[in-house]
Formats: sequence, structure tokens, C-alpha cells
Amino acid sequence: MKPDLVFTLEHASWPAFLVDEAGVICRANPAAVKAFGPTLEGSGPRLQAIWGSDNPAPAEQFLVQWERSQTPTVSLKLRGKGGIARSETVAMCSFANDGPKYFLFQFLPETTTSSAEPKGHSIEATLAHKQKLDCALQMARTVALDFNNALTSILGHTSLVLSRMEPSHPWRDSLLEVERAAAKAAEIANDLGAFSRQERDTRSQSSGNLNLVLQRTIDGLRPNSREANIDWKLELERELFTTRFDEAKMQQALAKVLENALEALPNGGRIGIQTRNVELLEKSQDRNVQLAPGAYVMVEITDNGCGIPEKVLPRVFEPFFTTKGDNHRGLGLAWVYGVVTNHGGGVALSSRPSAGTSVRVYLPAEKRIVQDDGLTGEGLNGEQTVLIVDDEDLVLTLGQTILSSYGYRVLIANSGQKALDTLGGQETIDLVITDLVMPVMSGRDLVEHIRQLSPGVRILCTSGYVWAGGQDHETAYLQKPFTARDLLLKVKQVLAN
Repeated sequence: MKPDLVFTLEHASWPAFLVDEAGVICRANPAAVKAFGPTLEGSGPRLQAIWGSDNPAPAEQFLVQWERSQTPTVSLKLRGKGGIARSETVAMCSFANDGPKYFLFQFLPETTTSSAEPKGHSIEATLAHKQKLDCALQMARTVALDFNNALTSILGHTSLVLSRMEPSHPWRDSLLEVERAAAKAAEIANDLGAFSRQERDTRSQSSGNLNLVLQRTIDGLRPNSREANIDWKLELERELFTTRFDEAKMQQALAKVLENALEALPNGGRIGIQTRNVELLEKSQDRNVQLAPGAYVMVEITDNGCGIPEKVLPRVFEPFFTTKGDNHRGLGLAWVYGVVTNHGGGVALSSRPSAGTSVRVYLPAEKRIVQDDGLTGEGLNGEQTVLIVDDEDLVLTLGQTILSSYGYRVLIANSGQKALDTLGGQETIDLVITDLVMPVMSGRDLVEHIRQLSPGVRILCTSGYVWAGGQDHETAYLQKPFTARDLLLKVKQVLAN
């Protein structure tokens, strides 16, 4: 196989391989190896090795003939795994890669035809349509994956610099804008990845400490409020209950409430932010919110601004209703309400004209405490040896920069085999951080090898494409793109378990 040849169908669910002009199979995806067996593995397997004797021409001669006709689909007789004869309908195309010519073989499923249509036309049209769709989806997967790797580097380095930068530094505001833009781009990449899988995003909400999300949200808004003479007052519960939430959506919801509070204080004023644990022994109600018995985390955001007229209060959660003029869409609080209620919680709001507004967000909670281990830089330091495995150099550099700057000894490998070679050496490895989607040896395969060779080594998987829901419960997971803080906290957590 030629390791320098990019093969975007590496992770396609259907068999596919590339053949050069000499009839050598340069790259074959796992689905093809599964269908045709170990013949496709090893050094320089030839198309002739799986070529059926019933075909009208030998493999090399067939490639020359096909190049003249450029027929989009062909019927071939091939030898599958175990020498079993296979009749295949193959979608083909050719392209040049900086000079040499390659032929792409994609093995598509048989398609039934209507008796009212000419058989050949129906098969070709249907398979051509499927080929275009499959290629588009595979391209979307590849773009989302590469985009996430680039964003991981941007977001990670930016958050690392911010963590070491003084709050008064003149460039801090600009870096915060870069971080927010990267986070928004990450959402787009994740949406693209979800589209390419043609399934709903089934990522489960993760357990965590809402104080951390709230603190990051405030840090992002504070710089923009300095000139507005805003006095921020924080009262955060030190032993806050654990709650489950989608971090990105919850941060956006809290940001929207805080932005409304800032808008209510055009001439300056005070914003108070409080978190506390709430335990209800019986059914209760706060304004429009009905709360069942149980444990909750409550976030209250108050301001001493202009307040909301009494006649307007009943409509504040209505979509498209706004008192801010034609330039506002009126989706702010409606969107907040949707996010919170989708988490099983509720949003209560009380206000009086000229006396300010209070917004209270309730989320169901578990009566256990998530310690704020990582709130300070010193708590993130470590001295263990970490091996980072990723086929993207940007991600390797990012991980090495972040972890080494916090005291860790960092080794890197850009392939699964190099990682196994490092593990088999004299080094004592405490943690392996591996990407799940890599060529030749996937992260899943690497994890299985590590468990057999070095069962005591801790493992942390990362990916910008495969969701945590696809992993077994014994494997820790970090979604790309991640910030420096995300990586450091996750490494601390995995090493502590």
C-alpha cells in the first residue's frame, strides 16, 4: 500500500479500493478487506489476485478497455473471501494524483428494477444516483473531520494563551472573540458531521458542575461590559449538586440571559449571579414553573435595570415577541426556554418597572458533588507520561504544547503502529490519548491492542466525528474540538480513576 496516498473512502461502509495503471491495489478500505479477505492486505496486492476467470479480459487489459469507454458501472466476476465467487456491480471512475493515474472501484449493492423500465437504464441510473449521494456524504464526513482537527488546534492554543494572559492585557478581548468564533465554527462542523451520518444527534448530556459553565460565560461577557460601568456580584454554591446538560447549548442560554441583563443597564448598574442547591419534598411552583419533588440546581440572574412592564410579562417567552424594535427577532428568551425545558428544567421570571428583573433557571440534579478541581492553574499540573496518538500533526502539536506546559512528559505518535512501538519500548506510559479515526490502524483497533499488551495503561479517546455514545463504558472520551482546559481536566480525571 502507498501510505502517502489520501483515500477519503477509508471509513465507508461499502467496499472500495484504488488500483494503479499496473493493476496494483494501492489502498483498500476495511469493508473491502472484509469482503475479499487477506488477499488485499500486505505489500502491493494485485487486482488479478481477486479477478474471476469468467471476466472477458484479464485485469490489466480490462483497465485499458474501461479507460476508453468510461462506463460508470460495470458487472464483474471476482473471488471473495475464502475463494467464493462473487458477482459484483461496480461503480468506477479514474483520476490522476499529481501524475499517476488511479482507478476507483466501489462495490454497490444489487438494485431491483421495475418491469416497466429497461433493466440496464434503471440499474445505471439508480447506482449512479447512489454513488453521487454516498460520495457526497463521505466528503462531508471527511470535511467535518479535518475541520474539527483544525478547530481543535485553534481553540486549544487560544484557550491556553487566555489561561496565561493577565485580565487587563490589551489583546485579551480579541482572543476571546477568536475563541467564540472557533466555538461557533465547531458547532457548524458538528452539524455537518451529523448530516453526513444521516441520523439524529444522539449524544447524551454529560454530568457536570454548572458553576464552571457559568464562570466561562461570565468571563466572555465581562470585557465587553467594562466601559458600561457594570458591577458584577457572584455568589456561587461551593458544593453544587451535579446536573446533566449539553454544555454548548446551556452556555448559550445563560449568555442570552446575561446579555438581556446588560441591555437593561445602558447607564450602568449591578448584575447579580447566584447558584444554589434546591431540595423539594413536595410539589412546588415558581411563577410559571411547576417543580416536582426532588433535587435541583438553580441559577438566578438579577439586574437593577429598567424592568419589564406588567402587561408584557406574560408574553416574554413567546417566539417573535419583542419590545426592542424591528431589528430584534424576539427569539432570545423563547430559545432559552426551549433549551432549559429540553433539559427537563424550567425558567421563571419576575420583574417590576424601574426595579429590575430576576431570571431563575432550574435544572434537575443529583445529590452528589462535582469538585471544582481545575478552577486554578496549579490544580491542573501533572508529572505523568502521556502518549498522544493522532494522524494530524496540528493536534499532536497542540496536545504536546498544552500538556508539557503543565508539567506532563509528552510523547507523540502519528500512527497506531508507532504508538505500539513506543509502548513496547523502555518508556513507562501512564496515559494514551488516541484519535478514533485514523488510517491503516483505527483508534478502536489500537485500544484493543493496548488492552492486550499493557492492560494497566489508562486510555482517553478523542474524535471530531465519532460520538461518545459509540464507546464502551470503560473508555474515557473527549469530543473534538476541545479547549486547553477541557483537555487538562479530562486528563486529570482519567489519571485519577
